[in-house]
Amino acid sequence: KLPTMKMLLLLVALLSAASAAPPTCYSRVLSLSKEITESFKVLQTSKTVDSCVGTLPRLYLDIHNYCVLAKLRDFVAYPGCDRVVEVNELKEKARSLYTILISYCRRDLVFLTDDCNALEIPISPPMEHS
Repeated sequence: KLPTMKMLLLLVALLSAASAAPPTCYSRVLSLSKEITESFKVLQTSKTVDSCVGTLPRLYLDIHNYCVLAKLRDFVAYPGCDRVVEVNELKEKARSLYTILISYCRRDLVFLTDDCNALEIPISPPMEHS
């Protein structure tokens, strides 16, 4: 009975893995942009990082806004905070997102706006009232 049960579990696992959709270019850039934005927020509020972090350009990303390309370029090229490991890691993620946007996904994405000011002051999600 045990080998049959193992085979059945293995078959169920394989079938569920086979039916999962592979990530698309859009889903990859969406998740990476959210990850970068969240990491930047954490970095900005951290008390343990260098004071130079406060001088970094804002990093709110919206992959539906054409200005996100310039925002990523500016952030990666920003000369400050090179000695802070977390900033270098964030710059590396931003560089990866930029490369994915202009190389791999360039034909798959549709930019809905080119409002650069919208990337400076992000819209806060609505507050839930309890």
